[in-house]
Amino acid sequence: MPSTGWAWSDVDVAVPHPSRRLPGISMAGFRQHAPALWDIAMVAHPAVTLLVDLSEGDGLVYDSHGRDQHGSVVIGLLPGDLRAAGRARVECLQIRLEPVVAAAVLGASTELTGTVVALAEIWGREAGRAEDRLRAAASWDERFAVATELLGRRVAARRVDPEVAHVWRRTLTSRGRLRVEGLADEVGWSRKRLWSRYRSQLGVTPKRAARLVRFDHAAHLLAAGHAAASVATESGYVDQSHLNREVNAFTGLTPTGVAVAPWLAIDDIAWPAHRELRRCSF
Repeated sequence: MPSTGWAWSDVDVAVPHPSRRLPGISMAGFRQHAPALWDIAMVAHPAVTLLVDLSEGDGLVYDSHGRDQHGSVVIGLLPGDLRAAGRARVECLQIRLEPVVAAAVLGASTELTGTVVALAEIWGREAGRAEDRLRAAASWDERFAVATELLGRRVAARRVDPEVAHVWRRTLTSRGRLRVEGLADEVGWSRKRLWSRYRSQLGVTPKRAARLVRFDHAAHLLAAGHAAASVATESGYVDQSHLNREVNAFTGLTPTGVAVAPWLAIDDIAWPAHRELRRCSF
């Protein structure tokens, strides 16, 4: 939890104009008003996350499975017990990549699942050059333009199988409620072939991806104040006990704990898709 006296209201949040957005990619910029000590548990999300540290001096620190890392990182799907902390005035660009896009932008998928790695390990020297360009930008709009250029060039260079991309999009739009067998039929593949290609390119199985998407939908409904029983029904769980087990599997928390998770509070401001989700009613 954040330390006393610190809250998301102490952070300026910037989002790009719709014309700056690339399919499957969302961005937000964060800047603390004043130096403060804080520590937040991150919540699993159906995206690979790039956190580009633009702070001066001490910036972002990550604790993953008892191992500290600093600076700009790539957070793979299902990173497990992960905390982000700040020891000074933190400024960063957060980029969320849908898995089919991450496979192109990062040139890696399976290797990133369950991990947190330095951006330099993935991009090499280009990581430092990207940080320099982003720090030199005069505004968040200019930073978003730089990031869009860098990411767009990489997306154009690599692609996953169109069948894998189709199954991911159907999983996302259905909020994880379609059967894998039906999705395999849609693309004309056997279940075994879909399982193999999907896992090799995105780092998770289709079933695991569906569970993560469904959990994400439920988590944001809980954060919006909806009762756990209603969330279980709306999200396609068998019953509230099923919801409890899935929430615990992804976060180690109860639905009540997820509902007040500080990491989810920022989504209402920074990520438009979740802003719309949180307005929905049953």
